[in-house]
Amino acid sequence: MCAKKSAVAPENDRTIDIYTKAAEIFHEQGFDATSMSNIAAAVDLTKAGLYYYIESKEDLLYAIMSYAMERLETMVIEPSQAFDDPEQRLKSIIARHARLLTEGNKAITILTDEIEGLKPKHRKLILDRKRVYMDFVRGTLEALKSAGKLRDVDTTTATFCLFGALLWLPRWYRTDGPLNHDQIVDEITKIMTGGVLRHACEDQK
Repeated sequence: MCAKKSAVAPENDRTIDIYTKAAEIFHEQGFDATSMSNIAAAVDLTKAGLYYYIESKEDLLYAIMSYAMERLETMVIEPSQAFDDPEQRLKSIIARHARLLTEGNKAITILTDEIEGLKPKHRKLILDRKRVYMDFVRGTLEALKSAGKLRDVDTTTATFCLFGALLWLPRWYRTDGPLNHDQIVDEITKIMTGGVLRHACEDQK
């Protein structure tokens, strides 16, 4: 009996290139308005050639989102878990996530924008992985609250606000703006942590 063909080819430089360019098109045009022909043309493949790497547009969307979650897990969550101090951990989460977004990774951007384009089984898998990330951030805020370092805010609301600010970043950030890449990341980190962390002067009031 022949083995069933996988919906997604094993990741290599070519598939990552397809994910990256397809994510950019989905971000600009929307998932529903994008055809497989659009994607094939963007990656210099025939439509038949594209189907070597992916079986359907929905499978491609799921592959992109899985790739995006892997990037967040390896580039944001895992390095930030190394910090025992919740304040340093929070700063690491924000700065690393912002850096990925300002580097132009549209795969991460469409994690929220196009989630409804997934099949129910794929949507659940992605949402479960996102929930792990959300719980990690909320747990960091809870640790800050226990240490008396958090403002009088609800940690769940604060978690959603932090993610909302990060998700909006690719919509306004421009590489040709007055601040360079590192300056933007620093500013975002200062603003977002400043909104939830208590300051020493507040304890003296």
